[in-house]
Amino acid sequence: MKNYLDFEKEIKELEQEVDGLKSPFGSEGISEVDTKKIKDTQFELNQKLDEVYSNLNNWQRTQVARHEDRPKANFYINKIFSQFTLLSGDRHFGDDKSVIAGFGLIDNKSVLVIGQEKGDDLNSRIERNFGMMRPEGYRKCIRLMKLADRFQIPVVSFIDTPGAFPGLGAEQRGQASAIANSIECCMSLMVPNISIIIGEGGSGGAIALASSNKVIMLENSIYSVISPEGCASILWRDPSKSLQAAEAMKLTAHDLLKLKIIDEVIPEPLGGAHRDPESIAADIKQSIIKNLKVFESFGKHEIFEHRKAKFLQIGRDKGFSKSTNLSEGGLSYQDSKFENFKIHIDKNKYLYGGLGLVAIASLIALLS
Repeated sequence: MKNYLDFEKEIKELEQEVDGLKSPFGSEGISEVDTKKIKDTQFELNQKLDEVYSNLNNWQRTQVARHEDRPKANFYINKIFSQFTLLSGDRHFGDDKSVIAGFGLIDNKSVLVIGQEKGDDLNSRIERNFGMMRPEGYRKCIRLMKLADRFQIPVVSFIDTPGAFPGLGAEQRGQASAIANSIECCMSLMVPNISIIIGEGGSGGAIALASSNKVIMLENSIYSVISPEGCASILWRDPSKSLQAAEAMKLTAHDLLKLKIIDEVIPEPLGGAHRDPESIAADIKQSIIKNLKVFESFGKHEIFEHRKAKFLQIGRDKGFSKSTNLSEGGLSYQDSKFENFKIHIDKNKYLYGGLGLVAIASLIALLS
């Protein structure tokens, strides 16, 4: 049974009408299928989908990102990678079912695949802890990322979590340090790592695996430090102000692309990824292959420096670059061209002011 969101009432009615028209069994038994009416109703449905989904606000996109029918990590792993071999356990405490990890092939190349999995029904969601990882999940990922780094195998992560599990047991087993160590491991890899946010990218639970050379988002996914409800509760003491919070947080793919926090947005099929999972899986596969090819000519240290510079540049017009002066070492601060121009004008304002006055005086003399 299909699930619909609050703003999809008209879409639901049209889809049910199309399904009814396609059925050869009417109220009076077997009847003739009216293909023209099906075509007209389908056209009307597509128009309504386009109208609704082209005008979604940030809170509505958040709802789409959390949609029950939205394809999960396990679906993408099975569709995109061949010969996937599941690996389990952190070698310290146990195995975390909320994350799927193992090695597979894409375009005949070996990759480490990590996927945060929410589950498809109630039982699997309980087993997967609704995609909220525990410390042993992050430690499992760290173990496998270090193994991939040792054998020069790229890492591909599928991010879909409301956040790390905040339970007492998780905190007792070192949730905070596990997340920190996972971020450190991602940042220190000498192989390319690519993260695709397929649904929710919530808080440190997401950044622990999304500290990557390339961060890619599906069009209707979200990526934020806190949920809109949590933000509204803190700022306004009112969880019902989720819309205002979602708009202020800039958590959608296009907002984050403008802020240069992510690198690419993959468009979704009309009406969201859940309406054409096969198509979106094919698009994700092509994006992964394309981005892996970018790093084929990179050396190990170039991959590392690329990732470091990417994160140092977030939130500023300026950035850091590798110093060409070996005596300096490390990273040097580099202003943008516009900033350099402003600094140059400011330093030489009296010179340019004097030249301007001379030019004006000369022009007056010529005219007189």
